[in-house]
Amino acid sequence: MSLEPDAELMDLIDRIARRDEPALKALYDRTSSKLYGLSLRVVRKHEWAEDALQETFLQIWRNAPDYRASLSPPMAWLGLIVRSRSLDLLRRRSAERGHLTQEIDEVMADTLAGDSPNPMDTSLASQQAWALHQCLGKLENKQREVVSLAYLRDLSHSELAEQLKLPLGTVKTWIRRGLDQLRSCMAHFA
Repeated sequence: MSLEPDAELMDLIDRIARRDEPALKALYDRTSSKLYGLSLRVVRKHEWAEDALQETFLQIWRNAPDYRASLSPPMAWLGLIVRSRSLDLLRRRSAERGHLTQEIDEVMADTLAGDSPNPMDTSLASQQAWALHQCLGKLENKQREVVSLAYLRDLSHSELAEQLKLPLGTVKTWIRRGLDQLRSCMAHFA
């Protein structure tokens, strides 16, 4: 396809909404490695990340008709889904292990400090992701696009200016104002 990356993904999501199975495969081919990486950062186990990725694409198949490009760039929407599925999987795994390890946990709770997220952390992260999604939706389209590209695609200010064909100062201003608005909006959820 010769479309811009976001336009290509939006087109695939639109086709998936119409139950176009080849579009789902194309979306998978185009995004699965990045989404797998996001999931792996949350669950920290390869097989769990694979499970979360499979659940993600099932949810994409079911929820594609609900996608609104005006509310979120496609990779942000896909990223929220994979993160949510990954956090759900962590919660389920914690609950499954919970009854097996409850006695040990009670004895060792005060002596062992873990680096992995606990259910409270994952619940908080899920709530924060939802709040961020809501706050991103309140930004003007251009600000949302610039902030999303900067952080989801890890693009520098100059790369953004070049890609969007905008002056560097404009990009910096939009990012600064967008982040200020996000901070203010997120403070309401704190």
